[in-house]
Amino acid sequence: MAEVNKNIDNVKTKKTEILQKTWVVCALALVCTFLWGSASPCIKLGYAFFRIPSGETWTQVLFAGMRFVLAGILTVLIGSLLQRKVLVPTTASAPSIVKLAIFQTILQYIFFYIGLAHNSGVKASIINGSNTFFVILISALIFRQEKLDLKKVLGCIIGFAGVIVVSMNGQKIDMDLSLMGDGSLFLCALSYAVSSCLMKKYSKKDNPVMLSGYQFILGGIVMVLLGFGMGGRIPHVSVSALLMLFYLACISAVAYSLWGILLKYNPVSKVAIFGFTNPVFGVLLSAWWLGEGSAELGWNALLALILVCIGICIVNVKFEKQA
Repeated sequence: MAEVNKNIDNVKTKKTEILQKTWVVCALALVCTFLWGSASPCIKLGYAFFRIPSGETWTQVLFAGMRFVLAGILTVLIGSLLQRKVLVPTTASAPSIVKLAIFQTILQYIFFYIGLAHNSGVKASIINGSNTFFVILISALIFRQEKLDLKKVLGCIIGFAGVIVVSMNGQKIDMDLSLMGDGSLFLCALSYAVSSCLMKKYSKKDNPVMLSGYQFILGGIVMVLLGFGMGGRIPHVSVSALLMLFYLACISAVAYSLWGILLKYNPVSKVAIFGFTNPVFGVLLSAWWLGEGSAELGWNALLALILVCIGICIVNVKFEKQA
């Protein structure tokens, strides 16, 4: 029995060591941000397939809720197959799931859709790109999960510069501030930051895939009820629309599960800094799939990618002190 326990501990140790390797973190985090980046053009395609008008905020909330309920079901199914047992939350994990659903799904996305409806796409991308700043600051200053140092701050500043470059893409930014527009987007970024820190905290005791799956289901149901109650309606359904909804659900299921696993085994800053690649992928894929801004994209995207990569390297590369 002691030998079996020792073998189990060795397997867990090897798994932890692998998931803490910088190249593994880099590869898996980029998979997540690529998927999240692909969500931007796919959501627009989803609106077109379901014939959802751009100004119908509560219909968009209803659509997002449907996506997250499906994402949660897929996450639980995939996680159960990988674990070879059904992932069921315990009574003790219920409060954690509720808090994650509030911050990671309900507040984050409702504030995002409200903010987007009252703001330009450029400004929304830049403000939303600030969420990596908030993650690292809140992790260090409020949750005390790691120390804030000059290296992390410098990496964030350079990475955020890349977000600004790729988001503006030769366009002017409106400097007027609005409570509904800018305020909602900043609250969206804060909600995302808090949810990342909570996931880091709760995944010490609970399976992060289980937490992601059930918080998606709970948060998605609340968003469906809220969107429907506020007058949101899905005007059209087709096979193409349902396939796009399924793909969007897969994005959330895979990306958030992987992200949660990375946060469980690594410092928040080491993972969060990759969030700056999210808008870069979003712009590149929007140009590729939707033809948006493709004429001006070249140098902007290249410079943004270089800045983001420098920021990631500053945070993740350890410099040996010479005696």
